[in-house]
Amino acid sequence: MITDNNFGKRDKKGNWKPNDRIIPMPRFIIPFQPLRLLKWIFGWNGYIFPMQFIWAIITLVVWFLLTPSLDEFKEVNLYTLGYIFLRNSMIVFIYAGFFHLHFYIKKNQKNNFKYNAKFLEKNSKFLFKDQTKDNMIWVFLSAIPIWSIYEYFTFWSFANNYITLISWEQYPIYLLVLFFLVPIIRDIHFYLTHRLLHTKFFYKIAHKVHHHNVNPGPWSGLAMHPVEHVIYFSGILIHWIIPSHPLIALWHIFHAGIAPHAGHSGFDKIVFKNGMHLHTGTYFHYLHHKYFECNYSGDTSNYLDKWFGTMHDGSDESHRKMLSRLKLS
Repeated sequence: MITDNNFGKRDKKGNWKPNDRIIPMPRFIIPFQPLRLLKWIFGWNGYIFPMQFIWAIITLVVWFLLTPSLDEFKEVNLYTLGYIFLRNSMIVFIYAGFFHLHFYIKKNQKNNFKYNAKFLEKNSKFLFKDQTKDNMIWVFLSAIPIWSIYEYFTFWSFANNYITLISWEQYPIYLLVLFFLVPIIRDIHFYLTHRLLHTKFFYKIAHKVHHHNVNPGPWSGLAMHPVEHVIYFSGILIHWIIPSHPLIALWHIFHAGIAPHAGHSGFDKIVFKNGMHLHTGTYFHYLHHKYFECNYSGDTSNYLDKWFGTMHDGSDESHRKMLSRLKLS
């Protein structure tokens, strides 16, 4: 098994951080280096591979095998809505449960590549004084119902021609580009709504629930107040505005529903017994949970944080700048 010693270092408390500073994304845009940009897009641990590819495959399987035909959405049908909810629940349970089982139940890696040396918490800020139970309640009783309602009524709108549906036969290049851009579109929406959620009003009534997870785990990704879920999943509404296709809309909301679990796992990499390892965590977002007032965007668009002066790249210099900014605010 590979160890984290060659990739980072631990402080006196046992907390681990990567050696390298966080790089503004997307890479090789400023200055523009087209060949290196293409290599980053299609290379390993780049824009597509491995995680975006895995999420896209899950979406395609759901679309072709687990989604009713569009005709079934023409009339409002609670049975179909219930099916969508159960399907989404099972997918999240299996996907997030895999990370929870590997990292926190079996503890296959112990603390190897774990940002925070401590494991999940049990204290009064969580429901039932248990972080895992708290997170799963928010996921299954708020996140997935709201996600499923957005998904269902988007399909209902496509089926009834209330929003513009274009076919792959007529506009394959446009739809392929739109499919490819969904992660970036979602990250931009996430940045804008995340800044909104950090205003005093929304933080107090909603976002503080998510930030109880200073030391997040796989279930923390969607552990949010219902008000935040309504805002978070609203990104799918862009497909009510621009010409699109139900598959693209499904990819958009599945990306929102699946991506946060690995990113909140608390581990930088998942390591298997055969030596294979995948970069699954995001130190960039972990720093947001640790310090609150930095790194509001997603990984693929953290240039937004750089442009607006809220980026923490993990260095001591960046930390001093953050503290200075907060003193002035």
